[in-house]
Amino acid sequence: MGKRQSKAEIRHELEQQIANYMRDGGQIHKIRPGLSGLADGEVLHPQFSDGKPAQPRTPAMDILATIDARRAQTRNAAKNGGKGATRKPKPRKKMLYDDFGEPLREVWVDE
Repeated sequence: MGKRQSKAEIRHELEQQIANYMRDGGQIHKIRPGLSGLADGEVLHPQFSDGKPAQPRTPAMDILATIDARRAQTRNAAKNGGKGATRKPKPRKKMLYDDFGEPLREVWVDE
């Protein structure tokens, strides 16, 4: 992998290419702002085309609304402790004490 060119080197290379183009008889044409390079206002067509016409798009707003309604219903159920709140509780540490209130050991319990 070679060294990456700096901006100054790229700029110098471009200036050199322009100078060579002009020296060999190249000519630069000035174009008025707003003009298009397309002939007679032609529409630019994509280069890749399999020759088939464009397929109509399938409207999906009703499907998306159904998905959003289900998602909101699941969130409400989870908040109310219903069907959506089926998470298993995480194990947590619990301290065991002896008869005199002194800590003996820690155990992990699922509650």
